[in-house]
Amino acid sequence: MGKRVLILSASVGSGHVKAADALERAMRARDDVEEVLCDDSLDHTNLLHRQFYSTLYSKLSSIMPEFLGWWYEHSDDPWVADKSRLAIDLPQALPLINLVKDFCPDVILCTHFMPAGVISWLIGNGKLDAQLGVVVTDFHFHAFWITRAFNWYFVAQEEDKIHMEALGLPSDRIEVTGIPVDPEFAKPVDTSAVLLRHGLKPERPTLLIAGGALGMSPASAVVRQILQLDRDFQAIIVCGRNEEMLAEISALVKDRPDDFRVFGYTSEISDFMAAASILLSKPGGMTTAEALARGLPMVILDPIGGQEERNSDVLLECGAALKCTELTLITHKLRLLLDDPEKLQRMSNNARALGRPNAAADIARIVMESPVRKPTIISKLREKALRKRIAAAG
Repeated sequence: MGKRVLILSASVGSGHVKAADALERAMRARDDVEEVLCDDSLDHTNLLHRQFYSTLYSKLSSIMPEFLGWWYEHSDDPWVADKSRLAIDLPQALPLINLVKDFCPDVILCTHFMPAGVISWLIGNGKLDAQLGVVVTDFHFHAFWITRAFNWYFVAQEEDKIHMEALGLPSDRIEVTGIPVDPEFAKPVDTSAVLLRHGLKPERPTLLIAGGALGMSPASAVVRQILQLDRDFQAIIVCGRNEEMLAEISALVKDRPDDFRVFGYTSEISDFMAAASILLSKPGGMTTAEALARGLPMVILDPIGGQEERNSDVLLECGAALKCTELTLITHKLRLLLDDPEKLQRMSNNARALGRPNAAADIARIVMESPVRKPTIISKLREKALRKRIAAAG
């Protein structure tokens, strides 16, 4: 008999949900899975709690990004930060707990720390018999991801594992798989056919400007800059669900019908990333993972302090991106790349080397094929010792 798998995300931005969707597809492709349920944990909480996570984050991202960066750094306190978070989450979690108990899963995978903390508390207090896998969806392990009971952590890169080991998490429970992306990112693409389908020319350099699934980006300002770019190029612009941005950018490029294609929300992002020469985007965890999976070099735009800055550091260190600190420098950065095809190719190779297009399938394989083991449980006594060790090292 196959296993019952519950996948829990949280609609804070789009990356956590997209990672969960990728895991769901990977699980459904297996013969040893009896049933899969993929759900947004914020649908099983009250309105105030839901707004605290989703609405507040999106508003702060747009109007107070500096505060988000400050908060990210100051809340990164191992073995402390998760307690304050759980004190907020647990009292609101009864509908979520009821969902878990009704589904009766063998395995639970969480792509956000909120449901991971609740499930971990249930397991650690003997209220749930299930295996828990925590899937970290950024290129940095923040203290909020720490749980006291778990079977696996799945992380983006080797440095995350090294950092987690230093915090006292057991090495044999940490798997470096990459961030799960849609299985489409592992499939070969006829890039010429993609461009021709949209009236673009395969021989021209193609810029991809990403507004994000929610349309939160400086895309309009970017387009104003690249309209001044004195090099041959064509551009694909994805505005997500931001209709105002879609209308504004469409008006900006209306006099250059041969050079620009503008889209709202699209299911073709995997194809566009395969066909593009350069991605201009904010470095969200999922966008970064998708670009790496396609070997797509990036020009990083306006990263939010905290996780986006950490994601940016990873891309710059591996030589897969350039960072644009001011929008006025965009044309300069693009000239550097378009005038140096060899450098652009090196960046593409570096991105592909770090990419993990099969992460979702790898996570599914590990979860389904590993021998069943009892969860690791961090006792209060062990936690106290770990905190002392971290304090002494710091």
